[in-house]
Amino acid sequence: MSETKETETIKEPSVAGKFYPADTVDLINHLEMIKNASKNFYKITTRAVIVPHAGWVFSGKLAYEGLHLLDKNIKNLFIFAPAHQAAIEGLALTSYSQWKTPLGEIQINQDINKDLAENFGAAYIDEALEKEHSIEVQLPFIQDLFDEINIIPVLIGKARPDDILKILNKYYPDKENGFIISSDLSHFLTDENARRMDFDAAQMIETGDIRNFRYEMACGAIGVTGLVEFANINKYSLIRVGMFNSSETTNDKSRVVGYGSWFLYEGEKNELISKYHSDFVIGVCKIVLESAFRKTDIKIVYPQVFDELGASFVTLEKNGDLRGCIGSILAYRPLINDLIENTKNAAFKDTRFSPLTAEEFPQTKINVSLLSVPRRIFFNGEEDLLSKITPNLDGIIIRDGDKQAVYLPSVWEVLPEKREFLNTLKVKAGFEKDYFSDTLEAYRFETIYIKEDE
Repeated sequence: MSETKETETIKEPSVAGKFYPADTVDLINHLEMIKNASKNFYKITTRAVIVPHAGWVFSGKLAYEGLHLLDKNIKNLFIFAPAHQAAIEGLALTSYSQWKTPLGEIQINQDINKDLAENFGAAYIDEALEKEHSIEVQLPFIQDLFDEINIIPVLIGKARPDDILKILNKYYPDKENGFIISSDLSHFLTDENARRMDFDAAQMIETGDIRNFRYEMACGAIGVTGLVEFANINKYSLIRVGMFNSSETTNDKSRVVGYGSWFLYEGEKNELISKYHSDFVIGVCKIVLESAFRKTDIKIVYPQVFDELGASFVTLEKNGDLRGCIGSILAYRPLINDLIENTKNAAFKDTRFSPLTAEEFPQTKINVSLLSVPRRIFFNGEEDLLSKITPNLDGIIIRDGDKQAVYLPSVWEVLPEKREFLNTLKVKAGFEKDYFSDTLEAYRFETIYIKEDE
């Protein structure tokens, strides 16, 4: 175990020439190539990301696409990364004052290191970081993105997500602090099995339900789940930047490594989509209908957040009157697919209307509702149920046996009284309006409403 060094000391690069170029000119050229190839769908900034740490040729582009979203006002950047080369207990720090790459030295914040050692159980273990790649591979990207930055490299050994959560709880409120969770996904499975496991890991990260998250899903599982728990507590979301595996580089599908990147958004996913991608959502629906009328293939390039599971309702209106409405109550497929299929069904398969025609299309307005995850309402009798429904906010699902019906929150505009709202919902499900039973179930959800501009 190392002691804190009294004088300025520099950690030399360990994996330059292996995971990224060792020659400065080659490194700069590779950086430019990565930047030119990177997608920039998100016009926002964040202070926490999950990014992969494989060699640049494998995951450098995806790592950069996540890292470039970091707020450039950050002064201190924590890097939580798993230990691959040494067996350590808890969290390991370095006593070096700077870390060198072919782009120069990057300063290490020893004041924060001291706090982590004194109050969070971290220990100075320089040997553990000597040959480790999971931190160093991020540093040239950081140097390129920030004019001036201090890093806090934290190597994770045998630790708990709560160890990371406690540090986030203390340091995240200061807007000068940022956080990198360095992690790859599945390791050395076949392409088919890797994609299956990585899909499961992504759903857990994106929904916040990490009860079944397993260490083999990500080498940085402790850091990943610590950040997810932090997001859950604060009602934040982790938004997908991208996901793939090494077979896309090597074409070898027999033994692959998975990579994924996410950024922390201080709000709900549907709120982000509404705020930054409303035009895109409506545009997707229009492309679907235009393609249907022209009998052409649908070709859409989209931000990866639309590959996350999502539930939507697509509503068509003509001259202010309903012309079709079909949707999903539960998120069971990627949102992009949900939007496409619900648009087709609202236009051509809503049995209340004849199929939409090409002549009607110019007069048709498109509105989309994005649904939150339904939460069951527990109640004792109909009056208790009514008391727990919030008008103008709650969408309601009722279910009993094989009968079910749903009202979106927008229905409150025409049925503002709670009893009438519930009674007509019962009729919609196939019950009498005064029906009630002990087996009746009710669920509430909220929607984000995206309306086509007039």
